[in-house]
Order: sequence, then C-alpha cells, then structure tokens
Amino acid sequence: MTATPGSAIPMAAESEPASLGAAVAPMARVARFGATERRLHTIHAAAFVVMLVTGLILYLPFLAQILSSRPITTAIHLLAAIAWLTALALVAIVGDRAALRRTRRELERFDDADLLWLRTRGRAPAGRFNAGQKLHAIAQSALAVLFTVSGTLLWLGERNTSLRLPGTIALHDFSMLVAGVLVAGHVWIAASATRSGSLEGIRRGTVTVAYAAKHHPRWAPAGGAPATAARPGPLRLALAAVVIALGIAGTALLVSR
Repeated sequence: MTATPGSAIPMAAESEPASLGAAVAPMARVARFGATERRLHTIHAAAFVVMLVTGLILYLPFLAQILSSRPITTAIHLLAAIAWLTALALVAIVGDRAALRRTRRELERFDDADLLWLRTRGRAPAGRFNAGQKLHAIAQSALAVLFTVSGTLLWLGERNTSLRLPGTIALHDFSMLVAGVLVAGHVWIAASATRSGSLEGIRRGTVTVAYAAKHHPRWAPAGGAPATAARPGPLRLALAAVVIALGIAGTALLVSR
C-alpha cells in the first residue's frame, strides 16, 4: 500500500489484494449483493425504464402521435408507478431487512477516504461502494421522492383543479431529465470494460477477488454466495398482503377512470 502526498489514507496497489489476503485465488468469487438488494435494483431499474419512456412520450407530443395515443401512454405510466411503489414496499417488508439496513448505512456514510476518492477522481481506495456510487444512490432516492410527490399531485390535480399547484409539472419533468442523465452515466460506467464486474455483481450477487481488490480494496467481503435471509413471519406476510391489496385497489381505480 502507498499513500498519496499530503494524505494519511493509503492508495491501493493494483497487485495487492488488500483485505482479501494474498493467498486467495484472484478468480475466486466473493459475495457483494444479496437477493434482496439485487431485486430492489431490478425493480427500480425496470420501472424507471418504463416510466422514462412513457414520460418522454408525454413530454414530447409528437412522439405520442407517432407511437401511441396519449391516454394509453398515461395509463401505462401510472400503472408502472403503482407497480413500482407496490414492489418496493413488498421487498422492504418480506426481504432481507438487515441487508437493506446495512446497505443504507454504507451509502449514507461519507468519510475522509470518500472525499479523497472524489478529489482524486477514483484513484483512492473504496469500500463496497465508492463515493460516486453513494452520491448516485442518494440522488436517485431524492428524485424518487420528488417523482412520487409531484406525480401524485399531478394525478390529483386532474381530478380536482383546486389541488393543482404551480410548478408541479416543471418539477416532475425536471426530475425526469436529471434522473435520465444520471442513469445514462451509471449504465455507461457499469458497462465499460474496466468495470464489467459491476454488472456481474448485480446479476449474480458475486464478484471475483481480483475485481474486489482492484476497485473496492477497503471492502472486506465474505467468500462464497450471498447469505440467504430468514423467511418472513406471519405479521410481515399479512402486511405484504395489505400492500398487494392496496396495489390492486390503486390499479382498479386507475382502470375505472
């Protein structure tokens, strides 16, 4: 390990496997994401693509004339939003909540090494998440709240004009454009040749020791496959049933309009 000038935080040498130990085979796999984390990512990504495409069609009227009618596109957009919120709630209720809490703590915690990572543009050692991934996750979480609040106000405003607030459409559209740019950058970085292990990690839940040592040397992963969460109890299953019922009710209300 070597240190950058003026900093006590070591820079990871690419040939050193850091906390993984030199005796570990470089192509051995270590667990990075559990099933709950990967499902949460998949749900968010799939719903975002549908809502982004339909949102762009609604935002650009000429696309609606070419691809579909505006009412149909609006219905698909709203159905995707209901499915997204319902699925996220279900994952939070019946999934591995300990893993979600751990991930949230890691994403919210910034230390000197993260600041150094930003100043050196990725040359400083990172933990399980680097500073860029932490900022992206925080920004997307904030945008998700803006999407939900502004989208709900827009939906209510169409049914009761007294609930229409100035700037709601602009806020919703601006959030869509910002999120689109962030996701495009996120996908480009993850799919690039030097970070192909990112896609492997989110797809399989594991990455190679060599990838972990090179890109996340401050992370001390467990070997083998991700741990399996305990089955949810009766109370959590009952709460999940309530969430499903609310999702069905919301869908029925939307279709009846």
